[in-house]
Amino acid sequence: MKKTLTTLAAVAALAVAGIAADASAKDWGKGSKVRIATEGAYAPWNFTDSSGKLVGFEVDLAADLCKRMEVECEVVQQAWEGIIPALEAGKYDVIMAGMSITEKRKKVISFSRSYAQTPAVFVVVKSSPSAGFKTELERANLDEVDAAEQGAIDALVKEFKGKTVGVQISTTHENFLREYLANDVTIKTYDTQENLDLDLQAGRVDAALASASYWVPLLSSDKGKDMLMVGPKLTGGPFGAGVGAGIRQDDKALVEMFSKAIDAAIADGSLSKLAVQWFGFDASAK
Repeated sequence: MKKTLTTLAAVAALAVAGIAADASAKDWGKGSKVRIATEGAYAPWNFTDSSGKLVGFEVDLAADLCKRMEVECEVVQQAWEGIIPALEAGKYDVIMAGMSITEKRKKVISFSRSYAQTPAVFVVVKSSPSAGFKTELERANLDEVDAAEQGAIDALVKEFKGKTVGVQISTTHENFLREYLANDVTIKTYDTQENLDLDLQAGRVDAALASASYWVPLLSSDKGKDMLMVGPKLTGGPFGAGVGAGIRQDDKALVEMFSKAIDAAIADGSLSKLAVQWFGFDASAK
């Protein structure tokens, strides 16, 4: 799914600048004040409504989890680029921004247990020559690629060879393109998914790659009526092990609090209901 590691150099730069003074481990428990950062530009996970208010699946989930933990929470907006360095610097305590749990990120920050799991998928406009592209395999798990999954990947390479594929920068989706298609396609990166969507509709890119949980609501709306998903759904490998809350490595107690609250939200069905409400299907972790 979404979002890869912002450079370690950026983290170091913030620390050198002396911004990291508040990033040391804290005592966490009932009554604590927790600042949660989200991008605010990745509907329906997190975005701003017409009044400028932060809304979305993760905003509602944050409120639910904070109530369960009996803590006081504030959700703040943070641009995707730099979101991990700012966490390390103590600007906030938690990231809930469609961030996939990957081994690369885990070298820098910790994660709660996952709260959502959703595949990546390509989208093209309906007038595209690739509009009818399908593979025999409907879903490919890239953790351990077998012959059928390799066949699906080969079909992707053949279909998009020589074309331009758009993707949001510093994401697991960009990682996938660079690992599997870099020698065959032109990769064009975007600061936000919304800007990518505009270029796809304008024909400035031939295809776009993002999470199914992003595409499904969009394609069922007027904004996405001229687009459709093609090819196999992709999970595992560079896409990580689901989406979780990113937390500083020193804040082990906070990691445990969030994980327990997520477990409780799964157990009573609240997480599933929120996922269906915002995505139109159950993208919640199990």
